[in-house]
Amino acid sequence: MISAVVRIFRTPDLRRKIGFALGIIALFRLGSFIPSPYVDFGNVQACLNANQNTSGLYELVNLFSGGALLQLSIFALGIMPYITASIIVQLLRVVIPHFETLHKEGQAGQSKLTQYTRYLTIALGVLQSTTLITVARSGALFGTNSTPECTQLLTNDAWYAILLMVITMTAGTGLIMWMAELITEKGIGNGMSLLIFTSIAAGFPRSLGNVYAARGLNTLLIVLAMGLLVIVAVVFVEQSQRRIPVQYAKRVVGRRTYGGNNTYIPIKVNMAGVVPVIFASSLLYLPALIAQFNQPAAGQQPAAWVTWVSTYLVKSDQPSYMILFFLLIVGFTYFYVAITFNPEEVADNMKKYGGFIPGIRAGRPTAEYLDYVLTRITLPGSIYLGIVAILPLIVLALAGANTDFPFGGTSILIVVGVGLETVKQIDSQLQQRHYEGLLR
Repeated sequence: MISAVVRIFRTPDLRRKIGFALGIIALFRLGSFIPSPYVDFGNVQACLNANQNTSGLYELVNLFSGGALLQLSIFALGIMPYITASIIVQLLRVVIPHFETLHKEGQAGQSKLTQYTRYLTIALGVLQSTTLITVARSGALFGTNSTPECTQLLTNDAWYAILLMVITMTAGTGLIMWMAELITEKGIGNGMSLLIFTSIAAGFPRSLGNVYAARGLNTLLIVLAMGLLVIVAVVFVEQSQRRIPVQYAKRVVGRRTYGGNNTYIPIKVNMAGVVPVIFASSLLYLPALIAQFNQPAAGQQPAAWVTWVSTYLVKSDQPSYMILFFLLIVGFTYFYVAITFNPEEVADNMKKYGGFIPGIRAGRPTAEYLDYVLTRITLPGSIYLGIVAILPLIVLALAGANTDFPFGGTSILIVVGVGLETVKQIDSQLQQRHYEGLLR
């Protein structure tokens, strides 16, 4: 293992790629601490220190931005607009036939879809930055029980100041998108995934420090042990797959014989990745968002439904929140897998090239068999996602620890998945040059 790591830095091309990726990541982290125009940096830091143990409305977006959102920096929106745009474009393939046609056209069609994704990212950046600045002006960015400094986050709320802040944050999103593409092109690994990995990993030390300060060393050790167990379980399941054997009939073209080989279709237990968790988290934030904008005036009691939502659908230590979160993850897993994997398309491609599953007729019976296998394997995959997402919440609720837990379901799934993929790419680069990779 050590010799393989040494070979990485002895290979000039690989060393240059890793150094370039690390340089872009350093610039990305630097931009997360540069405040936007007309933002009172002192008041923002005071609010962060006073509310560091609070799970706010924008917890998920703040996680993906590496803490830049609540600091109102130039990279406040982080990668979330691009993630949302990518998911929307992917879902539109089912609704709009033109998008599906572009997807099947190869490189030219993929370039067109990428261009649509970029345009949608900028549009979402304008929308999200406007919403963020509006919430910051109202003093509700850090919750309704914030300190007086949290109501004075902006030094100027004139229209031109707000316009400049919107342009700055939107431009920051476009710059992040460009930096991620540079990493993919000239660095190592997937640029967007690595930036998400960096944003999440950057919050681990602060979160662990908060747990230690609030509950002491014993709780911190429990949290670390829990995180290690979750990581082991995630690695095991992420590498698990059901291999459906496929045989190809022999074809004689001229004097050459094609086909006749055996292969398999790998169906992962978790085909949906972390997308269902993101969907479920975003949907659960909608009631909290609606309740936040329906707060009563000073001296008046809030409406009954606002109190119920604030009690049962906002706090992650409530059983109702955990149950609803789990059910949403299971439902969204089936929904997303049904969109991304089309058994009929796979069966048609196999039939076109003379492939068949032993014991299953080609065509519609193959599609029905693939759908049957996919439905059965998605069930444990969806349950696994739900358990990984809510297990830390259950443990911390029983232990009475801080809800600012660094090893939550979304964090671990992304960090482990990106880490495994990046290591595989480095391993393939080493095997091209030394015949021995990083993995044994």
